[in-house]
Amino acid sequence: MTGLVYLGALIVSIGGMAVIDRRWRLAFWHDARRAGLTVGIGVVGFLVWDVAGLVLGIFARGESPWMTGLLVAPDLPIEEVFFLTLLCYVALVVWRLLDRVLSDRRERQAGQAGQAGQAQPGGAPSDERGGA
Repeated sequence: MTGLVYLGALIVSIGGMAVIDRRWRLAFWHDARRAGLTVGIGVVGFLVWDVAGLVLGIFARGESPWMTGLLVAPDLPIEEVFFLTLLCYVALVVWRLLDRVLSDRRERQAGQAGQAGQAQPGGAPSDERGGA
């Protein structure tokens, strides 16, 4: 039973990310095709990195009672695929959130700058140098 704990935690975490994504339409609920490609390319890239590390003897699979023991390749546990998916999904959601926040901030600042340069009550536009 304990062998499913880590995998279950990863799946629940991915589900939690999906709820956040859906609520604010950041990744898959904004553009599913691009989000899928982004997460997929990231996962494949990290898996290639992991396999290279395993082949070169840099990485090794550790034993844990919290893992299923299922392998997708020699010394590459199934949990690694789910972990990398979560990692890439979190990175994409955070990136999109920061992009949205910064974009909203730029729009507000541009709107405030536009309001400051609008016409004054007398009909003449304001001039920061004191002239009309």
